[in-house]
Amino acid sequence: MENAEEARKIVIQCSMSYDMLEENDAKLATGECEAAIDQAYVTLFPKFGDILPFHLRQITTVEAENYRITLHLSSKQKLVLFDLGYCYEDFLRNLIGLRNEVILKDLLMNETAKKPDVEMEFVYFDETGKEKQRDVGKLRIYETGLGVIPENSEVLRIPYSDIANVKEEDYSIKIGTELGEQLQISKLGSEFDAFRKALSDAYNALQNKAASALTELCPGIDPISLRRIASIMREGRAARRSDIERINQKVWASLEKKITDMGLNEYYSFLKGLARQEEISIGFKRGLMGDLTGEYIWFLMPIYGNAQKEYGNAVAMEAAETTGEETTGKATYFFRITSRKDYPTCGTIERLDEITDKFLKKINRCMIDINFRREPVYLPNEKLEEPAYYRYNVAAQKLPSLRLLRDLYIGRVIHASPEQWKTDVMDLLRFNVNAQMDNEKWTKST
Repeated sequence: MENAEEARKIVIQCSMSYDMLEENDAKLATGECEAAIDQAYVTLFPKFGDILPFHLRQITTVEAENYRITLHLSSKQKLVLFDLGYCYEDFLRNLIGLRNEVILKDLLMNETAKKPDVEMEFVYFDETGKEKQRDVGKLRIYETGLGVIPENSEVLRIPYSDIANVKEEDYSIKIGTELGEQLQISKLGSEFDAFRKALSDAYNALQNKAASALTELCPGIDPISLRRIASIMREGRAARRSDIERINQKVWASLEKKITDMGLNEYYSFLKGLARQEEISIGFKRGLMGDLTGEYIWFLMPIYGNAQKEYGNAVAMEAAETTGEETTGKATYFFRITSRKDYPTCGTIERLDEITDKFLKKINRCMIDINFRREPVYLPNEKLEEPAYYRYNVAAQKLPSLRLLRDLYIGRVIHASPEQWKTDVMDLLRFNVNAQMDNEKWTKST
């Protein structure tokens, strides 16, 4: 929890005018005020009226134009600030910067920075090659990902495990991801070599962690297999059975044994009987999220391909963690592979394999983005409005990976008893192929 005294330390304060507007732009309040920003709030002190505090995470977007700052709030209302005079640029810069720091924590990235921030300019292209952001800002090296903190827009995070290539050209760095995105970084100045080394070190550290875990999991593995498998399983990525066995069949057998050792064998075996065997994927990680020192194993079971069966278009996800002598793994989660409307027209099994391969890459990226947390995936929208879970509300708004997981989520089956679990799994799978709308979620019948 944030230190209350630190959170209330004022960073900037100045005089201005304000309009508080309803969603339809009807005025709720207007006047002159003093406004202050601290690490958690922007607070208005009207000349005549009640103090108006707004938590930075309540601000969904910030618009700045013609020396007016419009804050769009989660309540659908708008706060317009103007007449800031010479204070305008400093106020806006601090507002965006402090809000980005809150977003960094709420986007499930609460890791320790490994290197001081580096100033730079950047351009970000999405997977279609479309320019999405261009700004100046700072780079921050975390344990598992690169943080991009723009001066005038919202933060980005690139997981190291998703980096497909890094190219250097004329003192600029181009980072390509496995999903086809590209981040171009320039104007690093004297920090260019230091940043390049820090990025390389952080990337290699994840690779070494994966290699170390695999060495313990499968003693005697040859160095070439170790390097190749560690590359596809870095940062806990779930790798396909076909990809691992193509390199070394003993490793896949060791992963399945680890699932048995962690008490998931009954669930694994049942789902394996329903799944497309070559597409089954397993991930394994040590020291998850920095605050756990145990082991984390998870698997993905793609279930599709037989039109005669009463199930399909689903991927089951199961996970367990060990810390000390305790093992946790309490539910199985299910996601749609594709739209329910499109699934019957996907055609051949080869086409479904192709769609599923892309889907598995997305699920890997999404789970890494949210540090493998499951709670923000399954909580209903109304729960996200509660104070205890509002940080997930912000993440759901700002993190495309979490939005995608929540959209594809079908439901979860609790580990009550093995027989009840199997009954509920089949009930969920039947529900999924019979449901017409993508937003329909399964709930256990009483």
